[in-house]
Amino acid sequence: MFFVDTIEVPGLGNRSYLAGGERTAVAVDPPRDFDQVLAVAVRRGVRISHVVETHVHNDYVTGGLALARTVGAAYLVPADARVSFARVPVRDGDRVEVDAGLTLRALATPGHTPHHTSYVLEDAGESVAVFTGGSLLIGTVGRPDLVEPRMTERLARAQHASAHRLAGELPDETPVLPTHGFGSFCSSGQAEGSDTTIGKEKASNEALLRDVDTFVADLLAGLDDVPAYCAHMGPANAAGPAPVDLTPPAVADAEEIAARLEAGEWVVDLRRRVAFAAGHVSGSFNFEADGQLATYLAWLIPWGKPVTLLAESAEQLAAAQRELVRVGIDRPAAAATGGPADWVRQGETPASFRRATFADLAERHPAQGVVVLDVRRDAERADGYVDGSVHIPVHTLPRRLDEVPGGEVWVHCGGGMRAAIAASLLDAAGRDVVAVDDSFDAAEQAGLVVRKQAA
Repeated sequence: MFFVDTIEVPGLGNRSYLAGGERTAVAVDPPRDFDQVLAVAVRRGVRISHVVETHVHNDYVTGGLALARTVGAAYLVPADARVSFARVPVRDGDRVEVDAGLTLRALATPGHTPHHTSYVLEDAGESVAVFTGGSLLIGTVGRPDLVEPRMTERLARAQHASAHRLAGELPDETPVLPTHGFGSFCSSGQAEGSDTTIGKEKASNEALLRDVDTFVADLLAGLDDVPAYCAHMGPANAAGPAPVDLTPPAVADAEEIAARLEAGEWVVDLRRRVAFAAGHVSGSFNFEADGQLATYLAWLIPWGKPVTLLAESAEQLAAAQRELVRVGIDRPAAAATGGPADWVRQGETPASFRRATFADLAERHPAQGVVVLDVRRDAERADGYVDGSVHIPVHTLPRRLDEVPGGEVWVHCGGGMRAAIAASLLDAAGRDVVAVDDSFDAAEQAGLVVRKQAA
């Protein structure tokens, strides 16, 4: 008997796995906060004998090295990955015994990275699952452009070959268990569904349905922006990440919060956007705790800038810390819990700005002094945009604030979360801002003129 348990990392759109038998198990691509992997092992009553990486990750800091050292497991990393710590180098065809009759076989699947390796789980010699990391995903493949721009086309072609290798060597009923592809920016596209098999991918995955030239051309044309923090993840993982510290940060009072703002540090309010718009510390930024916090905060903040977190509760603060260590934001400079009344100095009042819908915007636009700011990504805007709107993707806004025309700024995205981030940046800069908290699908229905970019 064997088991495979999934550990979800929803904020980053990733998954990790624990697979094993009666006594021992292997952890695949564990998150940096690996305590949740240990909890699964305890529940199963197994010892983690092996920890494996499919590749040196570019979208999160791994917990693999620290987990292996903590439990005394063998740490398996692809042999061609350049790392500066001791590990067991893995080559194509290598096998390790996970438990009695349960084996892990390495399968070279370059493409997401040059050294990418998948692992086939075999029970009594039969393939029962394949951990595909950033290779074959659900309906798509991992993006090939995170390593080096000059290698992107070659890696895209390697992705096509690797997908075909997996499909050709494994039975149709083999479950495909990827690390990326559930909202991760490491995925070259997004597909519906939470599980798949080799057979299902043969029938639906473009990498397996198109010839290599067509596939590569379409893949490269569809690549989205790369989060800026990805530049720091690979080096951190290659160097060997330090263990995490999730103890509560130092508590900041209103005076310290003000001092940190005056020093140019970032103060991040984790509350929901409705609450933030109604009242917040002037100069603070709004990154909702449940709105891809790690991705967007790590993308926008200048790397290494001290950050103070403001949360409704100790639980919200702890969850945010856990999210942020996964992308290398290790320790908040300080933190506070409660609400704006607790965070502003005596005699000061919280700042606020308006929220609206696209129907509200339709009543004001076009008009003199009204600026419509679209903060979606390029690919989203290509599918449709409000006529006359200004386009500055939210991840570029901190360095482009001076490009926003003067006037009353109505800022929108696709659903409201990124608009709230942008509105907080503009509000902190002293602009008169209105956050459009609405689905972009409602724009045309509200009577706004929506155009598509010419092909």
